[in-house]
Amino acid sequence: MSEMTVEKFVGIDVSKGTLDLCTEPAGETLHVDYDDKGISHIVKHLVALAPTLIVMEATGGLEMRLAGELAAKSL
Repeated sequence: MSEMTVEKFVGIDVSKGTLDLCTEPAGETLHVDYDDKGISHIVKHLVALAPTLIVMEATGGLEMRLAGELAAKSL
């Protein structure tokens, strides 16, 4: 029997003060403050999840801090 692999996709809504994450196909959501603690929480969560794709909106530069942290973990 072959093992079926389910791809996981993540969308992140970036705002000045918060990050909202949604994972598909599970429909899991996560809301954190956009600070060191919130970024750390999201990075740890996504490392464990190992998603196929992460997308986030371009917000005039607000996304850069999180994008850098995710890239540093090869996400």
